[in-house]
Amino acid sequence: MFYREAGEFRTSYVEDGQTFPIAFDRWRYYAVLAVAFLVVPFVINDYWVNAIFLPFLIYAIAAIGLNILVGYCGQVSLGTGGFMAVGAYACYKLMTGFPDVNIFFHVIIAGFITAGVGVLFGLPSLRIKGFYLAVATLAAQFFLVWLFNRVPWFYNYSASGQISAPERTVFGIPVTGAATDAWATYLFCLVFVVALAWIARNLTRGSVGRKWMAIRDMDIAAEIIGVNPLTAKLSAFAVSSFFIGVAGALFFAVYLGAVEVGEAFGIQKSFLVLFMIIIGGLGSIFGAFAGAAFMVLMPVFLKNVLVGGLGWPTDLAAHIEFIIVGALIVTFLVAEPHGLAQLWRVAKEKLRLWPFPY
Repeated sequence: MFYREAGEFRTSYVEDGQTFPIAFDRWRYYAVLAVAFLVVPFVINDYWVNAIFLPFLIYAIAAIGLNILVGYCGQVSLGTGGFMAVGAYACYKLMTGFPDVNIFFHVIIAGFITAGVGVLFGLPSLRIKGFYLAVATLAAQFFLVWLFNRVPWFYNYSASGQISAPERTVFGIPVTGAATDAWATYLFCLVFVVALAWIARNLTRGSVGRKWMAIRDMDIAAEIIGVNPLTAKLSAFAVSSFFIGVAGALFFAVYLGAVEVGEAFGIQKSFLVLFMIIIGGLGSIFGAFAGAAFMVLMPVFLKNVLVGGLGWPTDLAAHIEFIIVGALIVTFLVAEPHGLAQLWRVAKEKLRLWPFPY
């Protein structure tokens, strides 16, 4: 079989420690990137972009960020929606305050602003953990939504309370506003996804990631062997919030175009991203992508099959979606805590040993 390590020789530690040690995995990764950048932009339309690709890419960034905090560092958070709102409103203020600056830098700066807010709300993690930390981040969620609703400066004193993204271009091509092309918005988000996934992968495989995982596994033992809980936990909150802030900025500026904080970034958004990493797999970058893909594709599939194909009522299809998600969460938490990512790893191991028994 072609999925084998036999015949692959490595002559350095760099080659031995690379992300994809098997050649087939590397070439598959390059093929996926080639298709994503060179094929998909020419075959997609507005429906595919707005219904599948943009939500998947943006939620994947948010899921990676939350997985860094929950899956790698073990700090439970229920404030993802609030931190996405910080990224969205920071991007809005930057777009309206500095119209001559490229939108790319607005999204990046919005991520850094969210990272600062995340560190501020991450300070309680130095004293509390588990259920109490989850409640503290839940309080942050409600506080941030309340703040953006009650302070008119954040939405530039608009009578409706909504924020709308003005038109901005990259290399002369609109990526925000009303007159955008599907392929342009898709490529704009894809660049962020690839770059941030690469950064997350290298962080989690390096010394910073090992410190996070040491804190996750046993914080007292990690402190004894020299890991500083202060820097480890706060760095996890900062990096996680940066990713989530970028996702919030893209969600507002590129995907929706106009949002109201209570509807777009409420508590349901926090639970949605949390469900993504539970189903996809905690402590796995691939799991973030798998969970985001599942949670985005499942409603589209049910809508097209049950509502469009079988003629079922829309509310019944929505209730079935809730049942499926709840059943899968319970199943994965009991039977396979590492989610779809672990199932994928097991399948690859079986393929490597085939036709011999596992």
